[in-house]
Amino acid sequence: MKGKDMPKKMSYKDAGVDIAAGEEAVDRIKSMVRSTFTPHVLTDLGKFGGFYAPDLSGYREPVLVSSIDGVGTKLKVAFLVGKHDSVGEDLVNHCVNDILVGGARPLFFLDYLGTGKLEPGVVEEIVTGMVRGCRRVNCSLVGGEMAEMPGFYPEGEYDVAGCIVGIVEKNRIIDGRSIRKGDVLIGLTSDGLHTNGYSLARKVLLDKAKLKVNTYVEELGMTLGEELLRVHRCYFSSVHPLLDKFEIKGMSHVTGGGIVGNTKRILPEGLSLDIDWNAWTVPPIFKLIQEKGNVPDEEMRRTFNLGIGFVLILDEKCVDRVVQKIVKREVYPIITGKVV
Repeated sequence: MKGKDMPKKMSYKDAGVDIAAGEEAVDRIKSMVRSTFTPHVLTDLGKFGGFYAPDLSGYREPVLVSSIDGVGTKLKVAFLVGKHDSVGEDLVNHCVNDILVGGARPLFFLDYLGTGKLEPGVVEEIVTGMVRGCRRVNCSLVGGEMAEMPGFYPEGEYDVAGCIVGIVEKNRIIDGRSIRKGDVLIGLTSDGLHTNGYSLARKVLLDKAKLKVNTYVEELGMTLGEELLRVHRCYFSSVHPLLDKFEIKGMSHVTGGGIVGNTKRILPEGLSLDIDWNAWTVPPIFKLIQEKGNVPDEEMRRTFNLGIGFVLILDEKCVDRVVQKIVKREVYPIITGKVV
């Protein structure tokens, strides 16, 4: 066959996958990711696996603790606003908090990004947030995966997930088994919704109330988009230093399921929680959702953190000293209830 009879040559790019865009994205993030490396990281970005040599000299029986999570439909708000760095930081902070409840400190982190069309600038924003979160807790971002899957995701959208690995001394694992009747709950304040309840929040505020992400809301003191994209708070710097000084019997990270749903997971059989729901002022964003959606109290408590993002359980006699240690900067401790 000659000329116009020749079949058109097809490429991967014709199918929607741009290898050059992927290479550009990696080039954009390399220096940022390297800034999280510690001497324990043995491989550079772009290898088939991340090699990490932990320093175990201070441990007698080291235990690795791992967790994996995503950001949920908070991503939908990021798409609408066109801001992507905060969700990257959300991802890291969420994972750090999840292993912190067991007493662990983070070692390294890996991420996964799936999208229909790879946009190097968006990838750079997302990873900027991840790097910010990792550097704050001295955690190395040792690798990840960017998957370009045309036709799989709606245009302009993506999904992210993260996996973290941390370490704790075996005899210092915090698992709730020593919790007893009369122990006290200290709640640490949240920064808004964190990364849970966004499906209900979007349904109420964007669909039912017809608010826009760029709408300035007087009660919030900012636009709706700014409020909904507030970063999921990391509690590591406030909580981990306490573990060497006090007997913290149990901890919970308040995510989907609310304060009760998450905290009861660590209670020994026969015990339950008595929460004082009037002990703190619920932030305006939750009041706005409840008012606009006519959401019952029980549903609000089961879906959202309502202003308490992390819970410590300890003996009553230690409460005052622990509270004094925590009171600093923006994280504020509140006695939220007791074990019954």
